[in-house]
Amino acid sequence: MLNRRTLLTAAAAAAIASASLVSVPASAAGQVIRVGVNPGSQAEIMEVVKKNAAKLGLEIKIVEFSDYIAPNVALDSGDIDANSFQHQPYLDRMVKDRHYKIESVAKTIVAPLVFFTNKGYKSIKDLPAGSKIAIPNDATNEGRALLILEHEGLIKLNPKAGLQATPIDIKSNPKKFKFVELEAPQLPRSLPDVACAAVNSTFAIPAGLSIKKQGILVEDAKSSAYANVIVVRTADKNKPWVSTLIKAYHSPNVKSFIQKRFGDTTIPAW
Repeated sequence: MLNRRTLLTAAAAAAIASASLVSVPASAAGQVIRVGVNPGSQAEIMEVVKKNAAKLGLEIKIVEFSDYIAPNVALDSGDIDANSFQHQPYLDRMVKDRHYKIESVAKTIVAPLVFFTNKGYKSIKDLPAGSKIAIPNDATNEGRALLILEHEGLIKLNPKAGLQATPIDIKSNPKKFKFVELEAPQLPRSLPDVACAAVNSTFAIPAGLSIKKQGILVEDAKSSAYANVIVVRTADKNKPWVSTLIKAYHSPNVKSFIQKRFGDTTIPAW
């Protein structure tokens, strides 16, 4: 049997069923569901939600995934019952590209994307010409990072690209920045080799990155279109356990925990 919080890869997600995990319907006695999260802030928050849910008669088993792909694979295939790790634009792109029958049911947090450096720069505008900037290579966070840089006047993008912008959509790059596209978990490790890297709190917090000490550009969370969401299978969205899960998450003690534990790196979105 898998432990309560098991680190999974995309390959492992496809094999959960063969790892002796038995699905327990939410309608069964005790109401047991499995919720997929990424390690770090998402997992810590879900621990608080789990305690709230237990008081409401819903047992949550937390399953950790080490990437952004496996949680949706596992949810769509029925190996977990919900996930809480992604923002709406990413979900929209995955549903469009992979035809998953899953959808969001509630907002959770905004984790601002931050450009970190360990080279001593005080501002993104201090980067010298030709600097290497590491950005996420996933379907939406890449465009998100580029749009932040465009907002700062550092590059100009093809307006038709929108949220899905990639480096090939850059129409003006006066300082000739070089963009290094990496998987999100690898971004903190890239800092010795680049001028800065765009990292969200899911991976920044476990890596010990500090916005105060190393953050040279922080996304404006209040105007962000990237609120994270709770996602379930479309067929399950009206089941009673879904509203119980949302109630357990949208609780004052969860909001208080987020604010005290994570400060300005993670912001409640409800």
